[in-house]
Amino acid sequence: MEPQTPVKPTTLEIGLGRILRRVTWRLIPLLGIAYIVAYLDRINVSFAALQMNQDLHLGAVAYGTGAGIFFLGYVLFEIPSNLILQRVGPRLWIARIMVSWGILSVSMAWVRDEWSFYLLRFLLGVAEAGFFPGIILYLTYWFPMRERARIIALLSTATALAGLIGSPLSGMILSLDGWNGWRGWHWLFVLEGLPAIVLGLA
Repeated sequence: MEPQTPVKPTTLEIGLGRILRRVTWRLIPLLGIAYIVAYLDRINVSFAALQMNQDLHLGAVAYGTGAGIFFLGYVLFEIPSNLILQRVGPRLWIARIMVSWGILSVSMAWVRDEWSFYLLRFLLGVAEAGFFPGIILYLTYWFPMRERARIIALLSTATALAGLIGSPLSGMILSLDGWNGWRGWHWLFVLEGLPAIVLGLA
């Protein structure tokens, strides 16, 4: 069997490859950071609980209910969020998602009892609903089918990075306890919520 002569890529394929590389470097770092911020805002309540539960007199059941009610809001509003996203476009809708969840995450610093905790956690789930599907849809506008699995896999590494960054960062922020009259968990919600607002505007 004679060896096949390798097929040289055409000028068009080379040009498309360059465009895709530029798009990848333009979008994936920003979307990856946004995904890391989303992950941190979703799990920071578990770090805040080290101080917050004692300050607000939250028992295990109250804390578990508040932590879990986030996903109720997320599930209930994920389909409506995606339907709106298709109407207004992912660029605008993803920005709205990030800004609103950032504001609600920052607002968690002013929780005063279990009912305000439940309300803000539920609203946070509502605000964040549709974020990941919206990003996936946005990527389909930029990348052809053959490139999507690689790009989504690349984006998914943000979860591992969030776990690597999240724990030490949250611990460091909690150590600000007492600074400027605020408890560490207040600073945690504020400092980890603000980047979502900034990225949403970006």
